[in-house]
Amino acid sequence: MRRTHSLTRLSLLLLLAALRTAAAEYFVSTYGRDTEAGSMEHPFATLRRAQEAARPGDTVWLRGGTYTQREEQIARRNKIWASVILLDRSGEPGRPIRYAAYGGERVIFDFSAVRPPGFRVSAFHTTGSWLHLEGFEITGVQVTLTGHTQSICVENAGSHNRFERLVMRDGMAIGYYSTRGANNLVIHCDACRNDDPVSDGGRGGNVDGFGCHPARGGTNNVFRGCRAWFNSDDGYDCINAHEPVVFEACWAFWNGFGPGFEKRADGNGFKAGGYGSTPAERLPRPIPRHAVRRCFAFGNKAAGFYANHHPGGCDWIGNTACRNAKDFSLLGRLADNRTDVPGCGHLLVSNATCRGRMNLVNIATNRCTLTENRFGEAWPRLDERLLTAPRAPDGSLPALPPPFAR
Repeated sequence: MRRTHSLTRLSLLLLLAALRTAAAEYFVSTYGRDTEAGSMEHPFATLRRAQEAARPGDTVWLRGGTYTQREEQIARRNKIWASVILLDRSGEPGRPIRYAAYGGERVIFDFSAVRPPGFRVSAFHTTGSWLHLEGFEITGVQVTLTGHTQSICVENAGSHNRFERLVMRDGMAIGYYSTRGANNLVIHCDACRNDDPVSDGGRGGNVDGFGCHPARGGTNNVFRGCRAWFNSDDGYDCINAHEPVVFEACWAFWNGFGPGFEKRADGNGFKAGGYGSTPAERLPRPIPRHAVRRCFAFGNKAAGFYANHHPGGCDWIGNTACRNAKDFSLLGRLADNRTDVPGCGHLLVSNATCRGRMNLVNIATNRCTLTENRFGEAWPRLDERLLTAPRAPDGSLPALPPPFAR
């Protein structure tokens, strides 16, 4: 009898444990209420309420529609930052918390009415780890400060996070931005038509499509299959990075221009490296070696691929550039971080450019490794409509004809 009782008790405990670990689904809708249960029939109204309910392994489904954000929905004000949607609850290894558009429905978060005086806006601020954000749009993020400032569509400070098929568009903010966190993947995301006419004299000089500037320990941050266009500053920027950043199969085009091709700020496609005016004694040791692989830069106002005074080498493998002001500009800097020199220590393998005046500049070729590159070839004209064409159902980039496709 005692043995039977023990087995029954053990079975009950195992059943309770299984129930606690079973993944749940919650729903958020524009017609929902936070007092409801969060089911498909009775959805929540906000991500804040959904996050309160979600546990590791759960999925929060976002139903289609436009979620108009208001200033009273700001989750946290900290110093100069206003975090509107704050995702600070973490998943677990193998059991992320997922926030995703439901069934291919179009989900838009509109922040154009969020203008807190005296604050920078972080529209989606992820401080949790093991999170997966997928399949929605972020638009209209504002800047209200007139000095040197920035706002952000998606700010990530967590680790092991995945950002997939997000569109960050038509606002005044950086698309994706991170200074902390490791092992993050940004995949099949778009950042486009972002321009700040308010701060720093209205030149748009701090609005990149994607910015990744990891502190020490922030390793293995990867961008794959992303697009950046018509951002007023750069497409991709990893200045002041203390760990290597990887860009794979990403596109950058028409950056540094407005949608009418009016000239705006810097306009580099991929800005890989550099430390600005940081004193030499504060540079990371060793200097990170960023990797740019199978990427495409087209029609950017400045360089397609730019080393940005980096005091070390980077890996440039299988990339394609065409019709940028400079295709590859690998300007370097000595260890004093003051003296500019032609770039040294770079690895260039299987890169290609179309015919232009400045295909490869600011490089000490005798102090770099160059293999199987093809610079200055005669190429057919590209149908530029393909650059902004819809993605495939799996999120992959539109197909380009050779030689643009690599």
